[in-house]
Amino acid sequence: MFTFLLVFSCQRLSLKFGDVEDLRGLVIRLQMSNTFYEAAGQNWFTLDSVHIHYNWTQEATFNASEVYAPATSSYHCQHVSSLHKYDTLLVPSSHTDTSANWHITFTDFQIQAFNVQSDKFASASDCATFLTPAILMGLVTSLILLLVLAYALHMVVHLKHIDRYEEHKATVYFPRSPEAELPDKNSL
Repeated sequence: MFTFLLVFSCQRLSLKFGDVEDLRGLVIRLQMSNTFYEAAGQNWFTLDSVHIHYNWTQEATFNASEVYAPATSSYHCQHVSSLHKYDTLLVPSSHTDTSANWHITFTDFQIQAFNVQSDKFASASDCATFLTPAILMGLVTSLILLLVLAYALHMVVHLKHIDRYEEHKATVYFPRSPEAELPDKNSL
């Protein structure tokens, strides 16, 4: 679980892990910027890039421009990853370096870059989108059911009453069979 709180008003956060198990000299560097947007009327911070140095020789750089929040808030996401199954927020900066070979996933990621008031995160701006696939399928299904209901109501409204046409019914003629016309022998 990675949880970051940047207390300084600088634009770079470096995490150094040293030698842990098979990791030799792992350094994760987060490059952030703070920009004022007139349309929103406030500052927003953006995680511009993530640099990973491994074993003091290998380096991978990922662009993370989709990670942003108001400068007065923190940013929270369940998965910030370079994998497609987690909505790729970390994109390799170029396909010529080794970053295309890396798969990075931060779980329960929360960061606040600027305007830190205490040792706690401010309210979080979450990465969850409004139209998830489940919500979108629910809306499409509801639309289909609504159309079927509207068609059914249209058909019920235009039903014609059978009573209106009863006076124009034709009389039914049943011909008599020849045996019915013969006189009965016992009746004589």
